[in-house]
Parts: sequence; structure tokens; C-alpha cells
Amino acid sequence: MAENLALPSPSGQATKEGTKALLLTLGLLTLLSALIGGGFGLSIVSNIEKRIEEKYSAVPHKPVEASAYTGDITIRKLAAVVTNLAGSETDWIRLEASLVYKGGIEFNPELLVAEARQDILAYLRTVTLAQIQGPSGLLHVREDLNERVKIRSNGLVQELVLETLVVQ
Repeated sequence: MAENLALPSPSGQATKEGTKALLLTLGLLTLLSALIGGGFGLSIVSNIEKRIEEKYSAVPHKPVEASAYTGDITIRKLAAVVTNLAGSETDWIRLEASLVYKGGIEFNPELLVAEARQDILAYLRTVTLAQIQGPSGLLHVREDLNERVKIRSNGLVQELVLETLVVQ
């Protein structure tokens, strides 16, 4: 019985074959796991893409709003307004602006420009230096002037664009 047992050969041939088989098995398992993982990843990505597309198509799309400044728009530059500020003889203000209004409307733009300029001059004479300081002060002046010009023009003017505002 002892004669039937095979002892490993001293040259190590059996261990080389076993190592090759082990490496081949590990290589195949690695390749198989990479293929399975890649396939699983692709299926998840495609599933997520489908869900995003479904949610996007379910949301109602808002129509693109047309700009108020499209079509027949005319810009008329006002002459510079220079005046002193309220409560001070040494503080002066210079304002340059333009009127934006729809073209093709029957009215006298020169008359509107002159009236708007006089209205701006009257307003600026009532403003103090403290009222126009800082970004919020400039925003208030811009809003007040826009409101006055729109009222003066009976809504014909869309906006008064401030180009420069210098205080000395």
C-alpha cells in the first residue's frame, strides 16, 4: 500500500502545475468579476438615465417669455441735467440718461424729452446727498425717476436708463 502513494518529485513539477492552475483560475475569476461589475454598472446608469428622462418629460415646460425690449424700440438721449442738491450750495449733481420707448407711436418725442428733463431737474433739486449715497440710494433714485417719467409720459416710456451720475 505504501507503494501506491505518489510522493512529490524532487524537481517540483507538480507544484508548478498547481501554481499555473491557480493563477489561471484567479485570472479568469478577475475577468469574470470585471465583466459582471461593468454590466451591472451600465444597467444602473441606463436605469438612472431613464428615470431622469421620465421626470424631465413629466415637468411642464414654461414658454419662453419675449423680452420687453424687442420689436420697434427707440432710444432718445436726454441732455445732461446739472443742478445743486437740496440743502447745500456746494454739492452739485450731473445726470445723463436716455429714454426707452416703443417706436411708431404718434406723439412728439422732443416734447416728451423736454418734459422728462424738467421733471428730472425738479426731482434732483429735492434730493439730499445722504439719499443718493451707496447702491441702495442709487437704486431708489433710479426707481423714482423711472416712475416719474412713466407717469409724465402716460406709460409711453418703458424705462429711463441712467448713463452717468456724478456728484461733486
